[in-house]
Amino acid sequence: MSIQEIQDEIIEDFSLFDTWEDKYSYIIEMGKKLAPLSEEYKTTDNKIKGCQSNVWLHTHMEDDKLVFDGDSDSIIVKGLVSLLIRVLSGHKPESIATSELYFIDKIGMKQHLSMTRANGLAAMVKQMKLYGVAYQSKVG
Repeated sequence: MSIQEIQDEIIEDFSLFDTWEDKYSYIIEMGKKLAPLSEEYKTTDNKIKGCQSNVWLHTHMEDDKLVFDGDSDSIIVKGLVSLLIRVLSGHKPESIATSELYFIDKIGMKQHLSMTRANGLAAMVKQMKLYGVAYQSKVG
């Protein structure tokens, strides 16, 4: 499934909820389902700068595709990490680096997050795209 198709699927999932309380609950549930990141990857190098909460993102290549694993000590942020991993993990680095993540606006996420959470989300997206750029040279 392409990055765009996954984003469209997420937009459709969120359209089923009437209130932001329901959407937050869904995000929290997604965070609870995210496999915990191994302690060996909770390092300073893997920590996302610009997030109020602790957020770690580990990445590696599998079959010329970038795979992300992540975690946070905040349950809502862990849900946001889970959403980003769902969209970007398992794609070619070039696709990740050049992707337009429109689902964040379409589901109303930006306007419902506090300024610090929105900045943290932007920092996570930026870091994932930077990994895409960095790993392009390691493919092919």
